[in-house]
Amino acid sequence: MARLAGVSTATVSRVLANPDQVREKTHKVVMEAVRRSGYTPNSAARNLRTRRTMTVLVVAPRLTNPVFAQVLRGVDDELTQSGYGIIVANLDNQTEREVRFVDLVLSRQVDGVLLMNGRIPQGSKRSMGDAGLPMVAMCSAIPDSGIPNIVVQDREASRKAAEYLVQLGHRTFGYISGLPGTYIETERFKGFQEGVLAAGCSEKVARWEGPFMFSTGVAAAEAFLRMRKRPTGVFAACDESAIGFIKTVRSAGIRVPEDVSVIGFDGIEFADYTEPTLTTFRQPLHEIGRTGARALLSMIQGEKGRTDGDVRLPLQLLERGTTGPALGKKQG
Repeated sequence: MARLAGVSTATVSRVLANPDQVREKTHKVVMEAVRRSGYTPNSAARNLRTRRTMTVLVVAPRLTNPVFAQVLRGVDDELTQSGYGIIVANLDNQTEREVRFVDLVLSRQVDGVLLMNGRIPQGSKRSMGDAGLPMVAMCSAIPDSGIPNIVVQDREASRKAAEYLVQLGHRTFGYISGLPGTYIETERFKGFQEGVLAAGCSEKVARWEGPFMFSTGVAAAEAFLRMRKRPTGVFAACDESAIGFIKTVRSAGIRVPEDVSVIGFDGIEFADYTEPTLTTFRQPLHEIGRTGARALLSMIQGEKGRTDGDVRLPLQLLERGTTGPALGKKQG
């Protein structure tokens, strides 16, 4: 392969063992020689030598959520470039599923962990953190854990959601939450409350709780329909809940946005195909995954267990068809 690529054997070895430590041009030349020669690296032998598994564990709350699927794509794209594979731990929102993945990490069958579930998983007697392996939190921060957090500006975006509804003339509000007590939910609700209070709106925000799922939006809509005085501006802390809410109220004859304006949060692909199309805050989901994977690889390669490299990425407001002026209000 060295002869085919026109480089030294040491360079070939570096490309195969530590691809991030060579120039992109050199990497391409060597990998083309690998392809032409049909060579397959002996990963087992290499792993014994380096004491690395070349595998990362990614812990996801629920894989059917399109948010986590998009983040995983970013993780995979970044890890693949460095020769790493992934094991996905799908908790399906059940904490009892954590135990077997804690055992996997404690037995050092992976080199590092990416957490999207908002907490460090616990086993029957020990925590995943006891393994001392590099860990990075994505999507939902884990405060005071000492690990890097790759998140978006949840609180700022939620405050903007309230400000946007106020600008449209809305003065009564509803909020469809995530599970209470989680970092994401706390930040998004605080931000929305801050925006409402800053506008001088004294009425209490109607709040409907549940996990980030379509069914939570359906349940919120059913509660909304039973209200005598209904809010005219609704902010859902995830797009799935917003879509479930819109479908249910429209089926009951409520017009969106004429009778109620709805804003979502995430910017999932489904939001492009609702009727009307969903006004939402788009998260840079792919970039979250890539950024988290890069941070973890840096820790693995530097043999560090902890770092202070927190990242908070901005979101984009997509103004679409589910929001409009409150009844009797004209947009100025």
